[in-house]
Amino acid sequence: MMNAVVRSVVRCPSRCRLHCHDKGRHFAVQAQQQVSYSENEFPDRREAPIISRTKAADVVVASKPQNSNVQHHSIPSTRRIGAERPAHIPPNVPIDSLEIPETKITTLSNGVRVGSMETFSQVSTVGVLLDFGSRHELDQYTVPSNNNTVSTAGVNHLMELLAFNSTKNYDGMEIRNILESLGGATFAQSSREQMMYCVDVLRPNVHAAFNLLGETIQSPIVQEMEVEEMKQVIMFQTMDMMPHVLMGEGLQLAAYGPMDGKLQQLGRPHFCTAEALPNLTADSVHAFREQHILNNPEKIVVSGSGISHDALVELAEANFGHMTSNKNDSAKATIPSIYTGGEYRLQTQRSPHSAKEEFTHIAVAFEVGGWHSLDLVPTCVLQTLLGGGSSFSAGGPGKGMYSRLYREILNRHRWAESAEAFTSFHAESGIWGISGSCPPQYGREMGTAIVHQFEKLADDFVTDEELDRARNMLKCNVLTQLESRLVLFEDIGRQILTYGKREDAVTMCAKIDAVTKEDIREVVRKAIQKRPTVSSVGVDISTVPDLGQITQMLGKKSNKRAWF
Repeated sequence: MMNAVVRSVVRCPSRCRLHCHDKGRHFAVQAQQQVSYSENEFPDRREAPIISRTKAADVVVASKPQNSNVQHHSIPSTRRIGAERPAHIPPNVPIDSLEIPETKITTLSNGVRVGSMETFSQVSTVGVLLDFGSRHELDQYTVPSNNNTVSTAGVNHLMELLAFNSTKNYDGMEIRNILESLGGATFAQSSREQMMYCVDVLRPNVHAAFNLLGETIQSPIVQEMEVEEMKQVIMFQTMDMMPHVLMGEGLQLAAYGPMDGKLQQLGRPHFCTAEALPNLTADSVHAFREQHILNNPEKIVVSGSGISHDALVELAEANFGHMTSNKNDSAKATIPSIYTGGEYRLQTQRSPHSAKEEFTHIAVAFEVGGWHSLDLVPTCVLQTLLGGGSSFSAGGPGKGMYSRLYREILNRHRWAESAEAFTSFHAESGIWGISGSCPPQYGREMGTAIVHQFEKLADDFVTDEELDRARNMLKCNVLTQLESRLVLFEDIGRQILTYGKREDAVTMCAKIDAVTKEDIREVVRKAIQKRPTVSSVGVDISTVPDLGQITQMLGKKSNKRAWF
C-alpha cells in the first residue's frame, strides 16, 4: 500500500544566521520561530527541506462516537485490495479469446426492454430511460383516479431536480449517504421527449445501487416541503438563465407556433416558466407519474454499460418485472407537431456588472427531418461541415478551426463573437440552423452573414476537401464519445427507446461515408423552401433583422401567420 507522505520544512530566520553566535540560543530562537510549509508550497529559500515519511498504518484515526444513529458502511474484507485477485474481477486472458463487445437486448414479459454492452471496466453505468418529456405536459389535466384537475406544466423540470430524494424506505439524506458509501454518482436529465435516471457506481456495488434507482423511479415520496424547495431552485435558475439558452428556447417556441390558438407539443416551454411555477404542487408530480410511468412498462428501457447482460436483466426483472400494463390515455399522449416557422424576440435587462460586455444573440433555422428521416445523417454531416464556435479558441487538431463558419465568419469579421451550426431532432420533425453573437450595433451584419451562408450552400456544392473533413470529424466525434461509458449507456437506451434497436458504430460510420455533396445541397434546398424561424435575445436587439427582412434576404415573400 502506498505510504502517506508528510513533508515539513524548518527554516532558520536570516537574523538568527547573521547575529546569533551562541549555539544554544540559536536553536532556542529556531524552535520559537520555525515556519512550516505544506507539501504544495515551495517558498524561496536556500536551505534544503527536511522530509519525513509516515506510513498510513501509523496514522491515528479518531474513534467513532459510541451513541451514533448514523449508519456506517464499511468495506468488506473480500473487497479490499490484496495479493490475490478477487473473485469478481475477471482474470487476464489472451486477447484472441475475448468476445467482441456487442449490444444485447432483451424484452421482459411485461414489455420492459433491457439493453447493455459489457466493457469489462471496474465501474458500471446503469439507468432507466422513460418515454415521456416536457412535450407531454398539460396546462390542465384531470386525474382519472380522483377527478382532480391539476397543471403539469413545468413538471419535468421539477422531477429532474427531485430525483433521488425521499422514497418509501429512505429519505433523501440516507440515499445520498448510501450512494456515497457505494462509490456512486447519480444523474437525472429531462428533454422534450424522454426522461433519464442514471447511476454510475463501482461494479461490485451495482446491485445495491440499482435497487435504490428502482425505488427512486417507482415509489418516491414527493413531499410538499421538497417541492417548495425545488421551486425556489427553479426560480433562481430562471433568473440566471444564459442568453444562448433563452435564444434556443425561443427558437423552439417560434418554430412550432400555436395552431388554432393552442400550443403545439414541441412548441411548449421545456423549462418551467415563471407563470407556471406557482401552479406546481406535489399533486402535479403524482398526476404526471400516474399518466406516464405507473402501469406503462412498455415505455421503460433499462440500459447499462460495463455490466454483463444477464446481471442487468436479473436486476430489471427484480425491480420492474412486476409492473403490469394498463393502456390508459398515455398511449395517445404524443400528438405530432407541425412546423410553422416564426419569430421570437426577447430584450433582456442589462447586467449590473458594468465591466461585463453585453452581446446580441441571433439564430436563423429551418425545418429538416426528424429521427426517422433519411436526411438525418446528411444533416449531421452538414452541421459538422459548418462547425463554428467561439472567437476564443486554443486551436489544435480536431477543434474545427478549418470549418466553414470559422473561416468565413469568425476569422473574417472582427465583430463576430461566436458563430455555430446547430440541430435539434424530434420524432416527427427537426430544425437546423446557424446561431451567432456580436455587439448590439452589429446585429444586422450578423444576420446578413448568416443568411449568406444559407444562400451559398443552396447555390454551390461544398468542396471535396470540406466534405471529407466533415465526414472524418463526425466519425471521430461519434467514436471518441462512445469511449465514455456514460455516453454509451445513454446511446443504448435512447436508440432502443426511439428505434427499438441499436445500430453499431460500423453501420453508423458507413452511413456517414455514404453522404455526398449532392445530398448536402438537397437537404439545404429542401429546408430553405420553408418558412424560416428567427430568434434574437439581448439588451439591444433593435438592429437585428426581423422575420420579414430575413425572408426578403433569402429571396422570398413573407407569408404572415395569424399569430404574429
